[in-house]
Amino acid sequence: MSKWLRSGRRRDICFLLAAAEAGELRGQQLKSRLESHYDDRLEPKSFYGSLSALVDAGFVEKRTEGLHDVYALTDGGDRRVREHAEWVRDCLESGDETDG
Repeated sequence: MSKWLRSGRRRDICFLLAAAEAGELRGQQLKSRLESHYDDRLEPKSFYGSLSALVDAGFVEKRTEGLHDVYALTDGGDRRVREHAEWVRDCLESGDETDG
């Protein structure tokens, strides 16, 4: 598994982008959805640091639309999200084969 997916917050950001109706979300929309899911406030510096790391790694692309930054998965990010979702699905359906 690549290092980017080890962070739960980064992974959750990617899953939210994969599930977005238009395939993209504004930064504040992403933050609000995560805060709602976590039932906790996220520090903006930490949240946007996670987004920047995903952009720097090439898994998320960022563009500016007026005053807002809009984020979407790249093809590589989408592929990794789907691979991870398949792995989770397999684990849930058959149990983790690595447990002794």
